[in-house]
Amino acid sequence: MTASPKTLLALRHVHFEDLGTLAPTFAERGYAIEYLDVPLADLRSIDVIAPDLVVVLGGPIGAFDEAMYPFVSDELAWVKARLAARAPILGICLGAQLMARALGAKVYPLGVKEIGYAPLTLTDAGQVSPLAALGDASVLHWHGDQFDIPAGAEHLARTSTGANQAFAFGKHALGLQFHLEADAARIESWLVGHACELGAAKIDPVTLRTQAREHHARLSQVAPAVIGRWLDAMPA
Repeated sequence: MTASPKTLLALRHVHFEDLGTLAPTFAERGYAIEYLDVPLADLRSIDVIAPDLVVVLGGPIGAFDEAMYPFVSDELAWVKARLAARAPILGICLGAQLMARALGAKVYPLGVKEIGYAPLTLTDAGQVSPLAALGDASVLHWHGDQFDIPAGAEHLARTSTGANQAFAFGKHALGLQFHLEADAARIESWLVGHACELGAAKIDPVTLRTQAREHHARLSQVAPAVIGRWLDAMPA
């Protein structure tokens, strides 16, 4: 008898910020992927424990913007319940910020826009974490907010612009401020979708396009390796 596939629920905020280069790795590991478009969904009707894995993706709003976007309150409560159950969860950018806030840490404006490809500096904990698979590869940064590292979590990575780039909370929860998932071959969707933000920050899309071409091949190899190591270390 063939085993039923494991379920992966990806909470999506804008259509082009999806699982990107990580989707094939999850599929190879036996996960059936389902997307939930959070701004249009009723999270209160969805069982927070049912998915075998949840990935909370990025988006162009803040983890503290519930006054402007009321769905953020329900999403924050949902993430908090998932973490309390110690059920596997990966947060990327906005997703990591929601995880940090759900764990009691502050999320706040960084003061600048950190947008572009650059390497990480791993902490001692990061060097023995799944992030070690990145080596010296540059990843895509695209954010204007930052989280503090939650109490009880391990600080894994930093950059010169943003001190807190990744954290692990036990083996079941990983928060990444940067976009490990971003498919550099599809960067045009990001450049168009975030054109107003790029213009306001005076960041040249031509430069980002060139960087994406430069880093595409390496990231296509190391990003899946990071997630593979994280899945391997996850408690059964």
